[in-house]
Amino acid sequence: MKKLLSLPPNLVECFHDIEHANHQEWFCTSDPVGSKLGSGGGTAWLLQACKNSESDTTPLTEWLAHEKRILLHAGGQSRRLPSYAPSGKILTPIPVFRWGRGQKLTQNLLSLQLPLYEQIMQKAPEKLHTLIASGDVYIRAEQALQEIPDADVVCYGLWVDPELAKNHGVFVSSRNTPEKLDFMLQKPSVDELGALMQNYLFLMDIGIWLLSDRAVELMVKRSLKEDGSIGFYDMYSDFGPALGSHPRINDPEINKLTVAILPLPGGEFHHYGTSREMISSTLAIQNCVIDQRAIMHKKVKPHPAIFVQNALTDYTLTSENSEVWIENSCISKNWTLHKRNIITGVPVNQWHINIPEGICIDVIPMGESNYVARPYGFNDAFKGSLKDDSTLYQGIPVQKWLSDRGLTADEIACNHDLQAARIFPICTSVDELGIVMRWMTDEPKLNEGKDIWIHAQKVSADEISAYANLRRLTEQREAFRKNSWTALAKNYERSVFYQLNLQEAAEEYAHHQLELPAPLPSSAPLMTRISDAMFRARTLQLRDSDGHLAEEIAREEEKAFSLMREGLTSTVDHKQHPRLSVYPDQIVWGRSPVRIDLAGGWTDTPPYSLMEGGNVVNIAIELNGQPPLQVYVKPCNEYKIILRSIDLGAMEVITTFDELHTFNKVGSPFSIPKAALVLAGFHPDFSAERCTSLEEKLRSFGAGIEVTLLSAIPAGSGLGTSSILASTVLGAINDFCGLNWDKHEIGSRTLILEQLLTTGGGWQDQYGGVLQGVKLLQTQPGWNQEPMVRWLPEHLFTHDEYQKCHLLYYTGITRTAKGILAEIVRGMFLNSTEHLKLLGQMKQHAIDLYDAIQRNSFEEMGRLIRKTWQQNQALDSGTNPNSVAAITQQIDDLCLGYKLPGAGGGGYLYMVAKDPEAALRIRKILTKNPPNDRARFVEMSLSNKGLEVSRS
Repeated sequence: MKKLLSLPPNLVECFHDIEHANHQEWFCTSDPVGSKLGSGGGTAWLLQACKNSESDTTPLTEWLAHEKRILLHAGGQSRRLPSYAPSGKILTPIPVFRWGRGQKLTQNLLSLQLPLYEQIMQKAPEKLHTLIASGDVYIRAEQALQEIPDADVVCYGLWVDPELAKNHGVFVSSRNTPEKLDFMLQKPSVDELGALMQNYLFLMDIGIWLLSDRAVELMVKRSLKEDGSIGFYDMYSDFGPALGSHPRINDPEINKLTVAILPLPGGEFHHYGTSREMISSTLAIQNCVIDQRAIMHKKVKPHPAIFVQNALTDYTLTSENSEVWIENSCISKNWTLHKRNIITGVPVNQWHINIPEGICIDVIPMGESNYVARPYGFNDAFKGSLKDDSTLYQGIPVQKWLSDRGLTADEIACNHDLQAARIFPICTSVDELGIVMRWMTDEPKLNEGKDIWIHAQKVSADEISAYANLRRLTEQREAFRKNSWTALAKNYERSVFYQLNLQEAAEEYAHHQLELPAPLPSSAPLMTRISDAMFRARTLQLRDSDGHLAEEIAREEEKAFSLMREGLTSTVDHKQHPRLSVYPDQIVWGRSPVRIDLAGGWTDTPPYSLMEGGNVVNIAIELNGQPPLQVYVKPCNEYKIILRSIDLGAMEVITTFDELHTFNKVGSPFSIPKAALVLAGFHPDFSAERCTSLEEKLRSFGAGIEVTLLSAIPAGSGLGTSSILASTVLGAINDFCGLNWDKHEIGSRTLILEQLLTTGGGWQDQYGGVLQGVKLLQTQPGWNQEPMVRWLPEHLFTHDEYQKCHLLYYTGITRTAKGILAEIVRGMFLNSTEHLKLLGQMKQHAIDLYDAIQRNSFEEMGRLIRKTWQQNQALDSGTNPNSVAAITQQIDDLCLGYKLPGAGGGGYLYMVAKDPEAALRIRKILTKNPPNDRARFVEMSLSNKGLEVSRS
């Protein structure tokens, strides 16, 4: 998915360098200098420039159809947000949200707005290849996106008050057909909207437009002048009003385009068009979440509208300093700030300077060593002649500003417009810069400052944007940020450090050779200590070029996992008092189905589920009419523990506590029953009574124990076998020992058991098998991960019409989940932005599937299962190896959806055929072309019992 950006001319040359952007993925250009093209003409120009850069000679419509593209219009002079005019508003650095996890200290408006646009494009129908959006907004969608109609033009809007809508474009639709555009208005009056409300609904245009190739072709066509060059054409005031059932502009070709209007679910619109909006929008985002339980940043600022980032500050801000923004700047102790001060670009200094209320300071590198001083007013529009009394500069009439300094408008070059006026001096040193800044702001009688100004070469706001050294500006920001890392880590209790993307933090620490923070005290929150250990491990790993830090890295990683085990095991009653509760000749028989996860898998896995909670939809299934996991427990006359595995043909006799405790050896055939017996109280770690030996413990219990396992399913199946087998063992031992655990407690103890085995894993496997049928399992953040169960109707799985469409095929390909699990869990520990974003989508996706099953929508359910598979591959590319892809390619067009259950990579393939006939064809194809001599179909049926335990 290619991104096309229209940027300020000066930024185009260095964008890929300062943003570390791939040239193949990102294309950028600027509108021709001196030409006003409008958003429609600008779109035509941007597309044509991109097409030319690829040396593509095919017709435009063919080229458009090659791939999906996101177009962002981010050029413009930025008169009302001067602080980020040189680098473009789209690169405005945005402070980390106090409620957000996995954000980057390097984030900017572009990186924040892009994920929503990508999500929309991924969901868009095939014929919609182009999305157009504005670069000076941050739009959030708190709810899942709805289905996108297959129309020529799809526009997103928000329900807003007429008072807000009057400043924007408005989509008007009939109350009878709210999804269809009737007509579009540009900046209608409140009275006009009031009159429409009787029969119409209106949505405010938020600037997200999806266009078919035909719609783009017409927009480009309307942008062309007679000589074939691109001229002015506006998407919002020319193209938009020609759309709809009753368009306001008559254009037969455009009038014929089909249009759909969608309200953005849970949408928020944050504009970054002016200095005031930059602060108010950032404050609004920070306050999107007010539930203190969800706010990780514990510091209370002197005033909520104070934002400091990428800065060195030796100045104490107070509650009097409202609407203050400090970025890429040094504020020394001799500064004085007030209200409505924006400070950007100021290099390291020791200035004695007072910044009056409403005055902003911007410093821009020019050339290799010079700086430009640009003070301005908080509400300055940078518009109007210097000879006009109504033109304001620094919040006062520009003529007064000039006269206070003994100047006249005639002494200023290009005085016809403040944006073009050459009033900003180029300084050769930081000291000069400070002195002239004092004269230009608070000390108009400072002769030294006036002398510097008079003798300096002066440039205009336009020239600053055209000639600023953006690489120097970026280098300065990165130098300040380097110091911010250590300050944030040192002040971790009141900073955002451990909620940041710690992968990025580790990369920065390694790159700059920063000293690792001091070890955290044991009093620090457990989750913070876990994050710290994994951050240290990752930093050391990035520094370890020759392997000499391997032991230290392993030690830190083990510390992270060990602390997590400590937190999870603390949630259960450790001490158990098992008592023999069967007759000497009785056998306890436990049996369980396996599970297939349909959506939300991985969101159940700690630490993600501990931080965010998880949502999983899964089903319990029997194979070939039988529960495939079975456990038999019976008394033994000798005071020892005998373990047998029917399927493995293995046996082990345990006579000591030490032998029982050897359960965390991966690959041991009896790790699970050993750990289960430990949890049941047969080891001092979990026993309520003191015994000096295992024999003494078993004598107190009343008998020896014989446990026999049967797993009628291949290893690495992906059906949750090991977790559900553990639950089955715990369930049988629970009954055998009279421990009185219910199914939920068995599920919780299975999670603890897997932590003891160090195999990790989440909770969905065991609950998927222990609990019958189809269900949505949900947990809240916190150490106690006991899911709430929402049962779903079984109609789509058991009715004759659908039951034959559910197919299970053993691929004969195996893959161990532990390696996959460890890598993904590391990403969770490190608050990886990509991991957390995808897991958040997977969590919502489970709700979407839950809803589809509730509505008995078979086709939608199948499509959503296909999406689950796509999400799993995005999280771990190894999920779908070539050997598996070769199988699915044969049956792809016959399926609504399919996936490998669990971690993927091999095991079973679950398919939802389009209909019974398609299911028969799938059976024929794969039976005729098996990938190996182990591959086969296995009959699956929904389990209506889950875990069963009975006695002989």
